[in-house]
Order: sequence, then structure tokens, then C-alpha cells
Amino acid sequence: MSDLSRHSRHEHLDEIKHIVAIGGGHGLGRVLSALSFMKERLTGIVTTTDNGGSTGRIRQEQGGIAWGDLRNCLNQIIIEPSTASALFEYRFTGEGELSGHNLGNLMLKALEDMHIRPIEAINLIRELLKVKSHIIPMSEEPVHLAASLGSGSSIVGEVSIDNLTELPQSLFLVPMVKAAQEAISALEQAEVILLGPGSFMTSIMPPLLLPELATALRNSKAKVIFINNLGIEIGAASHLSLADRIQKIHEIVGESIIDGVITPYREKSAVDLSVISSVKILAKRLNADDISYRHDRTLLAKAIDELVGELDYE
Repeated sequence: MSDLSRHSRHEHLDEIKHIVAIGGGHGLGRVLSALSFMKERLTGIVTTTDNGGSTGRIRQEQGGIAWGDLRNCLNQIIIEPSTASALFEYRFTGEGELSGHNLGNLMLKALEDMHIRPIEAINLIRELLKVKSHIIPMSEEPVHLAASLGSGSSIVGEVSIDNLTELPQSLFLVPMVKAAQEAISALEQAEVILLGPGSFMTSIMPPLLLPELATALRNSKAKVIFINNLGIEIGAASHLSLADRIQKIHEIVGESIIDGVITPYREKSAVDLSVISSVKILAKRLNADDISYRHDRTLLAKAIDELVGELDYE
């Protein structure tokens, strides 16, 4: 299907000059893929606190920022697959030091080691892969996610936080770093801002912990939409209802910012409307046919377009 025919089906998004999506990993990649027809009008602000898998090994051995989610988003937003895109996503097999490493992570790490600014490194890869949309790390400095526990102790690292069975008392960044200026600029220009889907504590929350980014969200006049997960999260986040998630976002940002929510049917009856009475809820079937816990790209784009239209006419 041509870009023009896909584009023409989204009457409200067609009027949007700049939309920003915030998150990490597979969830944000799915959103960016669903909205890839928006090309330069779309920006993804990507969480950079990952310390697992290939990314975690690179960070432990070589230091630097977390490239895995950035690489994942770049790969998912590719419109025209090519040898370059296959090379970027290639993962080594077998045994030895390279086993399990993703070549895209190593390419980005190599550019970092060459003292090329992370955003410039991403732009070089965007050009190689013919990606039009903008991909920005939440920060260009190395940072980890940490949590304070009820026992009074703290743990550091996304992997450890994902393995918690009880909700932490709070989340914080180690060290506290500056948000990428391009991320703040994107939020200042945005007419629509999307949060999620993805792991609530380790994909959605980390960017919001950056003071400059939280300030930009408070000051933004954009419509803010939260996209809820299709599947129930494993671990501590499974204890959070949709209303709980919205409340926690508002607590971290310091203001009620969410205007609308896209969620599967199962959640609507369970929503405590007294808590989020001012939030417009769009409940639809959004599952992909092949993987039930992933959003279907076409259905997701239609849902975003529909909710943007409803919010515009309020």
C-alpha cells in the first residue's frame, strides 16, 4: 500500500504538524511503526535506561548509553526493508563473545566511541536506513533506573526492577542527567503527545523522571494520550490498574496532563471514573492477529486518529 493511500485514511492526523511519542522497547516501536506514514512530523523520545540483554552486556563492559531501545525503534519504523536494515538488525548466534549481540547495538556503540554525539549517530543510521521520522534519546548521558523499596533499601537497573513482585516506594534516575535538548524542543512543538504502550515502570516512567521533560509536559498545550497495554504486565506493575497508572504519571509530572486513553475493551468496565472523570476513554479491539499482546498497526493508527478527533472537538 502506498504512503499516500495510508495517509489519506487518517483525516485528523493529517492536520497534525507534529506528534511526539514517548516510551521504550517494543511498545514505542509499535507506535512509531503504526504512524510511520507521518514521516518527518513524527518524533519518538526513547527511554535509555536498559541494562539487559546485548545492551546490558555492552554497558557493563564498555559503558555508555543504552542503545537497545533506540535500535529497536529505528528497526520497527523502517518502511522499505533493505540489506542495510537486515544488517542493522542482525543478531550473532553460536558461542563466544559476539553470541547474542545485535549488530545495530554495536554499530551505534562504535559511533559513540568515535565521540560522535548520540543524536548525530542516530541521524547517520536514520539516513542509512531511509528513516524519515525523528528518533531522540531521553538523554545523551549514561543513566540507570533505580527504585526505593519498602524495606528502606534501593536497587539499580531495569532488569532488577522488572523482577520485583511488589511495587517500589519510588523510582529515580542514577545519576540524575539532563534531558536531550532536542527532546524538549520536540515536546514544545507537539500538538499531540503519546505515552505508552510498554512496561510501565521501566519504559514509560524513566523519561518522566527528567525534570526538564516533566516541565515541558506541564507547559505543553498538546493533547496527551496514554496508550494502555493489551496484555497484563508481569511483575509489580501487574498490581496497577489503568486509573493507578494515570495517577502515577500525574504524580511524577506534577500536574494532570492526560486528556485521553486508548485501551482494550476489557479495561473500560474496570476503570474508576471518579479518579479519571476528565479523561476521555476509547476502548477498542486493538490486537494483532499474529501476536495477541501486540497492537495491530492499522487498528492502532485508526484509534489514535479517532481519539485525536474527539479531543479536538471538545
